[in-house]
This record gives sequence, structure tokens and C-alpha cells, in this order.
Amino acid sequence: MMLFNTTDTNKDYLNETKNTVGNSFSFFKKIKMGGVSSGKLVVEEFSAKLQPKDLLVSTINYVTIELRPMGVIVHFSNGLNRYSWVIPYYRLVIYNTRTFTIHANGHFIKCKRNKNYRDNKKFLDKMIDLKNDSLNLEYYDG
Repeated sequence: MMLFNTTDTNKDYLNETKNTVGNSFSFFKKIKMGGVSSGKLVVEEFSAKLQPKDLLVSTINYVTIELRPMGVIVHFSNGLNRYSWVIPYYRLVIYNTRTFTIHANGHFIKCKRNKNYRDNKKFLDKMIDLKNDSLNLEYYDG
């Protein structure tokens, strides 16, 4: 699992993201794509290994998703700490049921399907399209 504490500059995180999901898109590419970062999504549940040890239960937790050429980075904060979960597209699995859930390597973050989810629907569709394009998935009616 590639979860990093990114509160301070973290060289391991910078190297791993570059190698796993690629560099950030260029400024012009970001504009052409209509943005590469989601708005805030409200977290309903973290899987055990993703949950920060000092999770502040009283606060509402949010995640944002950043698109990269070969994957995504899911960012979330807990108190003063910031965490980043690096997920290559080939490991990314999304479930859209009662909750919107991001899965990878047996870990997950479940997000509520509320107004924040609806506001991010266009972005989430773009993320799924990028994933499919990067994996070169083609479906044929047979």
C-alpha cells in the first residue's frame, strides 16, 4: 500500500508518485482537461490500514482526488496531518452503490453520495474515462 504522510515534504512520496502514477499534468493540459482535481468528498469510512492512528472522530473527514497520467492520488487530512494514497489505474477499483467507494490492494475509502458527490460527478466520470483509456480497455459486443 502506498500511503504517505505528506504534511511535510516527503522525498519517498515524490519519487513513488513520479514512478507509479507519473508527473503532474502540465498547466496547459490541466486547462484543456478542465481541471485535474476533485472537490471535497465526505468520507463515511476508512479501511483499517488507511485510517490514521490518531483519527479525530469528532471532525468530518474529506478526500480530494488528483488525476495523474498513470493513476490517481487520494489526499485527505486528519487534524494538522495530511495523507496521500497513491493508486495506479491498474489497481484502482470503484464501486458506486449506496456509497462511492475507492478500492485498491484490499483497502478502501467510502464516501457519502451527497451534494458533494453530485457536484463532483463530472470529475468522477472523467477519472473513470482516463482509467479506461490508460488501460486500453475495449469492449466488444460478441
